[in-house]
Amino acid sequence: MKIAISTESTLDLPKELQKEYDISVIPFTVILGDKSGLDGDITPTEIFEYVDKTGILPKTAAVNEFQFDQYFTKLLRNHDAVIHISLSSGISSACQNAMAAASIMKNVYVIDSESLSTGIALLAIYARKLANEGLKPEEIVEKVKARVPYVQASFVINSLNYLHKGGRCSGLARFSAALFRIKPQIIVANGKMSPQKKYSGKNEKCVDNYCRDTLEEFNNPDLSIAFVTHSHATPEMVQIAKEHLKKRGFKTIYETVAQATITSHCGPKTLGILYINDGLK
Repeated sequence: MKIAISTESTLDLPKELQKEYDISVIPFTVILGDKSGLDGDITPTEIFEYVDKTGILPKTAAVNEFQFDQYFTKLLRNHDAVIHISLSSGISSACQNAMAAASIMKNVYVIDSESLSTGIALLAIYARKLANEGLKPEEIVEKVKARVPYVQASFVINSLNYLHKGGRCSGLARFSAALFRIKPQIIVANGKMSPQKKYSGKNEKCVDNYCRDTLEEFNNPDLSIAFVTHSHATPEMVQIAKEHLKKRGFKTIYETVAQATITSHCGPKTLGILYINDGLK
């Protein structure tokens, strides 16, 4: 049985890894003033330049029901079933739109990842592994859904400017963070983003403390795979994160750069480590 594993571009997986794991991707739309393009075609650098020039955040548009209908129909021409793992329904309407399109089709299954970025990629890679082992779509869906609550997706934000422009923090909070060089940790839990710990000082120090705290708190990882995902963080920041993951014993560590949709919400030099925290299973 040929099964398509599918997600949206918010999984932040580079094309070479999409190809390696045979994951199909439908992109969000990114709007920069009078210019619009697909996530993946519009780059994070363009996002930074647009915000620096205009002081305005770009807009992002989720995949709509009609687009999903066409996309799933196309996938079914060459596959017996489609398993689509969507950006958290608590963050975007994409999941609801995908479910609406799938509801009138046969053999199309939609999973709410309750996550974002490479948190989605972790589930998609797991789904591909199960499909390659010959499991039926219903079995794959059941097993992937069981792992959703264990996805550890978190980041340390370099600046609150983008969150402030997006209405996700007050001007006072942004001012205080800049004054005291505070960099908050953002955790995705129950499908939504929430601030947790606060770090201060240089970026490298903050990343070091964030990685140590995260691995201590979420201390039952599946060591097969982890991601260091960032929005143009410095090489030093990335290396610190990789060293923490290596020391913890992760076998495969991928570095990925957030694409335009995720970047437009978190801003430059955001960095996260992501893995599934269900090692005993």
